[in-house]
Amino acid sequence: MRCRITLLFLLPFCSRQDPHGYKVDPSWPKKPADVTWGDVSGVAVDAQDNVWMFTRHAPNLQVYSPDGELIKTWPDLEHKSAHHLKFDGAGNVWLADVGLHTVRKYSPDGKLLLTLGTPGVDGVDETHFNKPTDMAIAPSGDIFVSDGYGNNRIVHFDKAGKFVKAWGKLGAGPGEFNLPHAICMDSKGRLYVADRSNARIQVFEQSGAFVEQWRSLLVPWGLSITPKDEIWACGSSPTLQHNGQGMTGIPPHDQVFMRLSTAGKLLELWCPKLGLEGQEKPGETDWVHAVAADSKGNLYAGDIKGKRLQKFVRMN
Repeated sequence: MRCRITLLFLLPFCSRQDPHGYKVDPSWPKKPADVTWGDVSGVAVDAQDNVWMFTRHAPNLQVYSPDGELIKTWPDLEHKSAHHLKFDGAGNVWLADVGLHTVRKYSPDGKLLLTLGTPGVDGVDETHFNKPTDMAIAPSGDIFVSDGYGNNRIVHFDKAGKFVKAWGKLGAGPGEFNLPHAICMDSKGRLYVADRSNARIQVFEQSGAFVEQWRSLLVPWGLSITPKDEIWACGSSPTLQHNGQGMTGIPPHDQVFMRLSTAGKLLELWCPKLGLEGQEKPGETDWVHAVAADSKGNLYAGDIKGKRLQKFVRMN
């Protein structure tokens, strides 16, 4: 009953933007003219509220201050098709690349520390991924990878990168996936997986034990979690529409941001306008792919079609 009620009321709410929620800062960031953005697929905020973005155009990793100044780039980053970006508890940077079939760990200054997967080679075993999308890192250092477009599974490694186990297969039942597109972990170690083409978020223990699923909320593209254990999800509203590759909600017919408790309670719903490709206005998003919040509650959103990173200032 809860899921049916959510679906019935979500679409009317998403037909308008709440003027009291978030307002775009059109002057942010102060991107230098010679710095180019491609699809902005990964966004994360560090402990100093600096904003890190992973984009599909060199320089592929760029870091901006809360005021929008460009702090640094990693111009020599090996890259093929950027996806999500996360931090671990020590401040190390983790990057998922769906084109290279890798998940990589870097120090904050860009030193490569660990590679999971075999660069440039896809597969479905202990040393290969098939287009991995995201990763979550436990306080113990264990790594959980959403593997992703090709394999529809979650893969668990220890802190040294040794394979522990994997679970999941293509399907719509509990513990099955149809494009696990993002993953995050709460302070208790539970995992939240954006099961995108099944239009749901699934919750697991680190053992792989299924806990619950949150259906009919949104087609989730990106997930992040705050220090208060509030989950931000971005994507589009639920739909049965599929494209030629069987992907749900492609193209999206709207844009949805949700703040959720770890019990799946909807805490906040915000729906900016879907922009027209090539003509996006400030404050509109176009195939929003990633979202992250800073310590003041401001949001940073990365677009695929819009090819930009925007700051949305919390108004209340």
